[in-house]
Amino acid sequence: MDQLVKFLISGGLLKDERIIAAFRLVDRKDFVPRSLASSAYFDEALPIGEGQTISAPGVVAFMLSLLAPRVGDCLVDIGYGSGWQTALLAALVGERGKVYAMERLDKLCEVGKENVKKYKPLFPRIRFYCQNAKDGLPLEAKMVGGFDGLIAAAEVKEVPLAWRDQLKIGGRLIYPRRNSIYKETKLKNNNFKVEIYQGFVFVPFLERG
Repeated sequence: MDQLVKFLISGGLLKDERIIAAFRLVDRKDFVPRSLASSAYFDEALPIGEGQTISAPGVVAFMLSLLAPRVGDCLVDIGYGSGWQTALLAALVGERGKVYAMERLDKLCEVGKENVKKYKPLFPRIRFYCQNAKDGLPLEAKMVGGFDGLIAAAEVKEVPLAWRDQLKIGGRLIYPRRNSIYKETKLKNNNFKVEIYQGFVFVPFLERG
């Protein structure tokens, strides 16, 4: 894992010291199928079943840098899949933070949850939801006064209105769309600052079922 971290640092994809520490703490090898363990530290997406993938480490590092998680944040992880990014987020929000992890594919719901259980200090910081993410988590958003951030792991054709509505002012929304990564920051009066970073490929976000 240390070799992968050094590679990402040298490539300029890992810069934030807290994200670097999270990468070193949460071993990607614990989140890939056993048959692909030898490829766990390659900077490439790997299949995890159900037509889904665990994203390339460089992409995850870049998206986390855009999300900029802080200690105490309440974050939503859409399409948690293997659980790797979820565990990274849990490390970044600290004991006072919370990660709400959503996945609609039953098999991956269990796989991801079991993977994260390997990290006992992080597991209590996460709430898992095996359901469609289109409507977000309105009750939880109201309870915490709006989410500090929401990050989606799969390509989104249209951003559900609920995702933007459930962010607090200053909240960050990170998602892939049309081979680009979008960052939306919520401003006053329900306006958003939008930044676009091109040149990425993701599996599609599954909206139904």
